[in-house]
Amino acid sequence: MNTFLLIALGAVLTLSALSVAQRFTGFGAQKPEHYAGQRPEFDIRRELSGPILCEGVIYGPFGRVTSRFVADMDADWEGNACRMTEAFRYDSGATQDRVWTLTLGNDGVIRAEAPDLDGTGHGRQEGSAVMLRYRIRLPEDAGGHVLSVTDWMYLAPNGTIINRSQFRKFGIKVAELVATMRRVQA
Repeated sequence: MNTFLLIALGAVLTLSALSVAQRFTGFGAQKPEHYAGQRPEFDIRRELSGPILCEGVIYGPFGRVTSRFVADMDADWEGNACRMTEAFRYDSGATQDRVWTLTLGNDGVIRAEAPDLDGTGHGRQEGSAVMLRYRIRLPEDAGGHVLSVTDWMYLAPNGTIINRSQFRKFGIKVAELVATMRRVQA
């Protein structure tokens, strides 16, 4: 019994150390100010406006693709306030809808709300990138877990947005999303 407890404690400490290390290296070490002055400038009022096609994949904790999706998005801005709808279609046949309320401060700070968020999301646009952090409540058929999410969106020179998101539970990465977003021409 003591050997099992020591092994379990060692595993927990190792995972905790890896989680802390992730905050200081790689994906977790990025800051919006790292992208200050980079072009093209990512103004969410311009780039996330009107109809948008989003296509992506979700990776599980072991790096394999667990799901593919296509989402139709539509964002409508009035000044610095936005209502953005998302309609996801997954390769499993499942669908999911979400309505975001985004508010952009004059300093580039973003506030995000949606019915399946636990609290309010916060982020920032800076240079060619946008970062957003929030806690999302998964649907009951996906376990109902609340995950901490960090979204990074990067604006490519051709106007495509590349989105990379990590989902964590207790500080441990449980999923990652990579997607592209392109405005749909009327």
